Amino acid sequence: MESIKRVEALLEQMLRPDRLQHSYGVAKEAARLAALHKADEQKAYYAGLCHDICKNMPAEEQLQWIKRSAIILDDAFYCQPPIWHGFAAAQFIFEKLGVEDEEILGAVRYHTTGRADMSLLEKIIFTADLTEVNRDYPDVQTVRTLAEQSLDQAVFYILRYTFGKLLVNGGPICRDCWEAYNHLVLGREKTLKKE
Repeated sequence: MESIKRVEALLEQMLRPDRLQHSYGVAKEAARLAALHKADEQKAYYAGLCHDICKNMPAEEQLQWIKRSAIILDDAFYCQPPIWHGFAAAQFIFEKLGVEDEEILGAVRYHTTGRADMSLLEKIIFTADLTEVNRDYPDVQTVRTLAEQSLDQAVFYILRYTFGKLLVNGGPICRDCWEAYNHLVLGREKTLKKE
C-alpha cells in the first residue's frame, strides 16, 4: 500500500480542485467519525482520500476498471454512471497503489451504493462522503446529527434520501443499494420485536 504522500500526489494529478478539496474533507470527516465510533482512524483517512480517485475519469475508463474487477453487477448499476467511480476506484487502488486491505477496498467500492451488512469502515466512508464540511444540501445537518449518534441511522437516512431523489426522477435503484436498505429495515424490525 502506497504512503499517504504518494496518494496525495496522485490525487492532485487525477482530480479537479473541487473534487480534491472534497476528498480531503471526506478523509478528515472519516477519521473523526472513526475516532467517535471506535474504528481505525488511519484506515478511515486513507479510504476517505481514495474514495473518489476515479471520479474525474471518463465514464468509459471507469467502466474498464470495473470490468477488471470481475464483480457481477446488475443492469440498474450500469444505467447509473455517476455511481461507477467507487467500484472503479477500488480496482484502481488495488492495482495501482497495492491496496490489499479488504476493509479499505470495500469502503471505497461501496461508498456510492452501500450494500447489505456494511462493515463499520464502509458505513464511515458512506456517511463521511455526505457529511464532510464542504457538503451543502437541504438535509446535511440532519445527517451530521445522526452520524454523531448512530452510523446505522445515518446510513438509513442517506439511503431513504437517495431513494426519494431517484424515485422523483424515475431512476433505477441498483441491487446493492436496495439490499443495504432492506438489511437495515429488517435489522430495525428485529430490534423492535426484542424490546
